[in-house]
Amino acid sequence: MADHGQVEYATAQGNDLAEHEATYRNFVQLTYVGSIHVANFVIGLAIGATTGHWMISLAIFIFATIVAAHGLATGAKTPSIVMLVLSLLALAFAASG
Repeated sequence: MADHGQVEYATAQGNDLAEHEATYRNFVQLTYVGSIHVANFVIGLAIGATTGHWMISLAIFIFATIVAAHGLATGAKTPSIVMLVLSLLALAFAASG
């Protein structure tokens, strides 16, 4: 039968826990930024389809893409939230006027 002794991960061959953690952080960042980017696109489509302000939608599409690329390149999360808030404000202003 197999030996059921204590496993020592610090001395194990091929231990790449740091790489696993980095991959997890990258996955979480991609999911976060990607979800907010999709939400920005949905808001842009809502503005264009319901109010006919397609130029505002185009601006949202362009700026959201730039912000998402920046967030993926640098790991920043705040610019994505700021872009989402700006998109929601644009939706509110386009719907009211």
